[in-house]
Order: sequence, then structure tokens, then C-alpha cells
Amino acid sequence: MYNHGLTLSDYMRKRTRTLTTALGNALHRAGVHPDMLTIVGFIFVVIAGVFIGRGQHRLGGVLLIVGLPLDALDGAVARAMQRQDKFGEVLDSTLDRYADGIIFGALAYYFASQDALNYVLLALATMIGSQAISYIRSRAGEVGVKMKIGLFTRMERIVTIIIALLIPPLLIPGMWLLAIGTNFTALQRLWFAYKQLQNREV
Repeated sequence: MYNHGLTLSDYMRKRTRTLTTALGNALHRAGVHPDMLTIVGFIFVVIAGVFIGRGQHRLGGVLLIVGLPLDALDGAVARAMQRQDKFGEVLDSTLDRYADGIIFGALAYYFASQDALNYVLLALATMIGSQAISYIRSRAGEVGVKMKIGLFTRMERIVTIIIALLIPPLLIPGMWLLAIGTNFTALQRLWFAYKQLQNREV
């Protein structure tokens, strides 16, 4: 049963742990390095971005379905190797930020090509909110605040945008949901960090 104290990312990670561990072990035995999975997954996102920008949204959504799960497997392979790859963590986090920028940048480009400037703003607002969510988590971690909360963590954003791309009538409602949800989550995390740090000072 779903625990509402967990984000969707935490829940899915917990539910798929057995599967990802088995796949991680198999890929490790096959000699696959986790950084390779990170880069291949990112390449799929780049190609998806090209199709999204051209208005071929369903194809872009399918490519995201193929590429983004590799982001979960790189960690599983690293665990199978039984060593902590600090650079791999930095690479993974960096390419995640680029991936978010590419997806929503491609949507902004598509809307601009259709002269739909209001929707360009939605895509840009989502891009800004997505980057802010990650940045706040990183900065909060540096001052000792563990940031796991959030209505629209990366998993929620991924699921929403893939559904919106695969089902055309849901694209605009999905963009509204993402634009509002990401920026709400950024503020939610900022407030959480503030409260945690204030409590320490009392």
C-alpha cells in the first residue's frame, strides 16, 4: 500500500528494487559500466527532444520511455559493482538537469513554432521550476537538510510529461499541471528547508 510520506520516486524505487537489482547484477556481469547507461539514456532524451521540437510528440514520448528508465539502472549497476562512484553521481545529476532542459526547451521551441507564446511561457516556467527543485535540494543538503519531500519530484514530472506527449489532448493540461506543480514544489522545498533550519536555531 502506498505510504503518503513517500514521494512517488521513493515509492517506485522501493517497489522496483528487486527488478532493478536483478537487472543491475546482470548488466554488471555483462561488463556494462553505469556511466555508459547514464550516457545512453541521455542520448535517447536528446533524440526525443528533436522529435518533440518537430511536433512528433508520440515518438518523443516513446523514446523517453526507453531512455529515462536507464537512469534507474545506472545506480543498480553501481551497487552491483559494490563501490561508490562519486564522479558517476555527479555525471548522473548533471545529465538529469540537461535532460529536463532539453525536454521542456524542445516543447518551448515547438510552441514558439506554432505561435503559441502563452504555452512557451508554460514550458519555460516548468523548466525553471524543475531546475529550482534540484538546486534547492542540493543547497539544502550542503547545510545539512535532507530533502526528500515534494509534490512534483522528478518521477512525477517524467510520468506527467510522457503521458501528455503520448495522448495529444492532454498536452496542454499536462503543461499547466507541470508549470504549477514544479514551482509549487520548489516553494514547498524552500519552506521545508527554512523550517528545518529555524528549528535548529531555537
